[in-house]
Amino acid sequence: MTHAPDRPPAGTSSASPSAPSVDPAHVRRAAWASLVGTTIEWYDFLLYAAAAGLVFGQLFFPALEPSSALLASFATIGVSFFARPLGGILAGHLGDLFGRKAMLVATLVLMGASTTAIGLLPGYDAIGIAAPVLLVVLRFLQGISAGGEWGGAAMLAVEYAPTGRRGLYGAFPQLGAAFGLVLANIALLISASTTTPEQFVAWGWRIPFLVSVVLIGIGYAVRAGIGESPVFEEVRRRGARQKAPLAVLLRQHMRALLVATGLFVGVNLCGYILIAFIGSYGAKALGVPSSVMLVVGVVGALAWALWTVVGARWSDRLGRRRTYLIGTVFMGIWVFPMFLLIDTGSVLWVLVAVFGLAVGLGLTYGPQAAAYAELFPPAVRYSGSSLSYSVGAVVGGGFAPLIAAWLLERTGTSLSVSAYMLLGCVITVIAVLAWREAPQGEREQFVTAVEPVGVRDGAA
Repeated sequence: MTHAPDRPPAGTSSASPSAPSVDPAHVRRAAWASLVGTTIEWYDFLLYAAAAGLVFGQLFFPALEPSSALLASFATIGVSFFARPLGGILAGHLGDLFGRKAMLVATLVLMGASTTAIGLLPGYDAIGIAAPVLLVVLRFLQGISAGGEWGGAAMLAVEYAPTGRRGLYGAFPQLGAAFGLVLANIALLISASTTTPEQFVAWGWRIPFLVSVVLIGIGYAVRAGIGESPVFEEVRRRGARQKAPLAVLLRQHMRALLVATGLFVGVNLCGYILIAFIGSYGAKALGVPSSVMLVVGVVGALAWALWTVVGARWSDRLGRRRTYLIGTVFMGIWVFPMFLLIDTGSVLWVLVAVFGLAVGLGLTYGPQAAAYAELFPPAVRYSGSSLSYSVGAVVGGGFAPLIAAWLLERTGTSLSVSAYMLLGCVITVIAVLAWREAPQGEREQFVTAVEPVGVRDGAA
């Protein structure tokens, strides 16, 4: 008898079908720590993406034409995505060996230090070519942090979660992206509204980056106070840790890795169009004030958060795969009406367009943490989740704003961006169709079972 690599192997009945007994207060604390930590991480990471579309072209690439400077600015966003697989490999390897908690604290500190340094970085006029070079280096460090952060936070929340509610608890770290985007846009909006345009470009944009120092302190205090994942503690107790978790992952779980990577491509691509492209497109191409587009971004992020919770709850009831498919298909259908609505220039229709995109994003993003936990056994789960998430981000969102801006410049129509988004959704639909989701009982058992790591995928 053979077993698909993206579903729990049979014959694991000796494993407990539920997580080790954990104090409910610890469960709640772990969920909130995942939410707070990822919110701060994504505030830092997405703040860069928002600022890149607003001011970085002028500050770090002043010798270029405005459109070329914007493209160069968007290109620096993509630099971080080359670093994310490296961060995923490093943090995944160490997290599977030494635990989730230590890596979560390390990635949080790295992100905060990099973000603060960006806020202090002089522009091209002050230090010449060193300015964009240092900007790229700091963005690369942000990418390493982001690549290692999500897998640990997501697995910690899911591995602490009560049986039958892993989708819901897995939504806590997922909400961090939406809430981080809200905080980033609000911070930039406050800075932009309390300074003149000249002051904002000169120094006002730096304030939200420097605020990261305070937020990182809060996040560190919250994360330092939680215990290690009970599932990882069981792996350690039974001596089931792998000396080379990445090698085991690539050798025994390649199908699961490919499926998990494909699941994130369309989500991340469409998400980065919302995060980093729509705001600059509305402001620069349609003439909508930047402050209004920042408000649109906040509304879109809140809608994304709402539908993330809905998607997570649906996944506990309908299954991860079915919920994921509904969200991806809806998103693929919506991408053409979305830009037709945005191109009206009406704030009301722009809000409708963004809300519609948020529905599809939430229904796919909500189940993701639980889905990844159910694709990989505990001893290689951090490595599998981090690597597939990071590679999916590179393929999907890494250069999405840059490609979207290039398509718009070459074709003169926003519908070319819609077609690009549709392509990402098609890739994710293929991954969903290739995903052989096990029945709920088997999924619940697999999340906490230690033994399956020694069973080769595709072997009896």
